[in-house]
Amino acid sequence: MKKVFIDGSAGTTGLRIHERLASREDIELITLPEELRKDAEARGRAISESDVTFLCLPDDAAREAVTLCKSDSTVIIDCSTAHRTNPDWAYGFAELGYRDKIAKAKRIANPGCHASGFIALVHPLISAGILPANARLSCHSIT
Repeated sequence: MKKVFIDGSAGTTGLRIHERLASREDIELITLPEELRKDAEARGRAISESDVTFLCLPDDAAREAVTLCKSDSTVIIDCSTAHRTNPDWAYGFAELGYRDKIAKAKRIANPGCHASGFIALVHPLISAGILPANARLSCHSIT
């Protein structure tokens, strides 16, 4: 049984991930009592004991959380923007040719909904040669 910890489980993203995983019988969710939710030592222990940790935190807190991990086997999936351009992290968009890197990675940066929407539209155009790879594009999105 895989152990999963959601750091930032009180926020919208964390609550949604928890909702989706809570009913699964093949996953044990590691939770912290409310009073330890922001305690670095407790969080570090939970991250290190997990097989997979989701970081559902603001960027600075996500960067800090990674330093709390003392296990080489824990897979960390960061839902913030903190690690999206870090070359040491796998970019979590399998359809862009990252499937093998993601499968082997211990650190995965979630691309996010706005970036995914834009990339999903533009990538096929570049791959087909319709749009040059160095085209200057801008995109505005709101939630």
